[in-house]
Amino acid sequence: MKLQNTSLFKQQCYINGQWIGEAAEKQSIFNPATAEKVGEVPVLGREEAEYCIEVASKAQKEWKTRTAKERCNLLKKWFDLIQENSDDLAAIITTEQGKSIIEAKGEVAYAASFIEWFAEEAKRAYGETIPAHKTDARIVVTKEPIGVVGAITPWNFPAAMITRKCGPALAAGCSVVLKPAPDTPFTALALGVLAEEAGIPAGVFNIITGDAAGIGGALTDSKTVRKVSFTGSTQVGKLLMSQSSGSVKKLSLELGGNAPFIVFEDADIDAAVQGTVIAKLRNAGQTCVCANRIFVHRDVQSEYVAKLKVAFEKLSVGNGMDPTNHIGSMINQAGIDKVYEHLNDALEKGAELELGSQQKPADLFCSPMIVTGMTDGMRVASEETFGPLAAIFTFDSEDEVIERANQTDAGLVAYFYSQSLRRSWQVSEQLEAGMIGINEGLISTEVAPFGGVKESGLGREGARQGIEDYLETKYMLMGGL
Repeated sequence: MKLQNTSLFKQQCYINGQWIGEAAEKQSIFNPATAEKVGEVPVLGREEAEYCIEVASKAQKEWKTRTAKERCNLLKKWFDLIQENSDDLAAIITTEQGKSIIEAKGEVAYAASFIEWFAEEAKRAYGETIPAHKTDARIVVTKEPIGVVGAITPWNFPAAMITRKCGPALAAGCSVVLKPAPDTPFTALALGVLAEEAGIPAGVFNIITGDAAGIGGALTDSKTVRKVSFTGSTQVGKLLMSQSSGSVKKLSLELGGNAPFIVFEDADIDAAVQGTVIAKLRNAGQTCVCANRIFVHRDVQSEYVAKLKVAFEKLSVGNGMDPTNHIGSMINQAGIDKVYEHLNDALEKGAELELGSQQKPADLFCSPMIVTGMTDGMRVASEETFGPLAAIFTFDSEDEVIERANQTDAGLVAYFYSQSLRRSWQVSEQLEAGMIGINEGLISTEVAPFGGVKESGLGREGARQGIEDYLETKYMLMGGL
């Protein structure tokens, strides 16, 4: 990995403004595309996490007294540095995560957008006055930072999921203890280098790698940590929710999806195909908002599948550092295995393979596949594949597809394509999801509230709502006036 700014590549944890962990046990990190060792990071545990919490608490007492403008200016410096080092950050992402360099550059821009957005939102954490219930009283409502925040982030967006959590936390006046995913720690540490350079005070932003159970347990058990924000699987989210109950912590959980993607008979098929390519194959299908169940009206299925096959065949798969490749590697063997488990389950139950091979690859490169004849009894219908398998289900009516789309415990995002204004409103209102993409396959943006319903999570990230999850509301009644 060649970097212009070699100082970005750190193999230590960042705690209380110091780079530490040289003497600790180490975990090796490998490039999923080449199996080459990238580097190693410290394996720290509960004791070090508790120290992180202690220093974050001390730092937060001063950080919250900074004016909103001061916090805004520091975040803007961080944003500028991320922009200036975007090529290096993208190279780190691709090296440790596997996605294409083009996608990695897009992620860096997306990650930076949250820092820029929440830098400004710091100045808009408004309170209010309320007409009092009696003449000699006044009611004032203020917003205050919630306190120390524990952030636990995933491997699929190792930069953006950090800034989407830490941006609003820092803007609100909170301090942060960040535990990045064990597969992709170097992106987080590079962001820590730039945060330090931007002037974010020691102890306000801390990064710890190592034992997930020990660090996570310290964050959830601590009464000092007042909020935990997690993006990852529903199973782990439920565990963190249970562990946090003892201290009645505020939670933001962005968990699994099982996104329906509906193509109605009145859809623009070409647009629907392009939307599918984006919604299904982004990051090799390894995102929580990827289309998992593709419902196509019987009248247009043949045309849709034929055009989707052509679109998929145009995409090249290979090492993400090669800019001619559209799709990089999967993150690990378990990811590959699950894709083929879902494929084989579907084929054994009567589905047909329209594109791709039933032969599992020897490496972590998984070419896009299309299967038709899917039924609701197949595993894809109830489990998130998290890979480039496009599973096509057929439907005959609007009522039928809405009912089937909602037959899941997940409710993160749903997509549909239609040229009917009536349908656009009515279907979007009936789909049980926190976000709806109407004739659009890419919904993520810093200006809109990202989050789900049902078992897809709690809270919203991005938009003006994003900072609210890091603020407490305080009501003051002044009497005897």
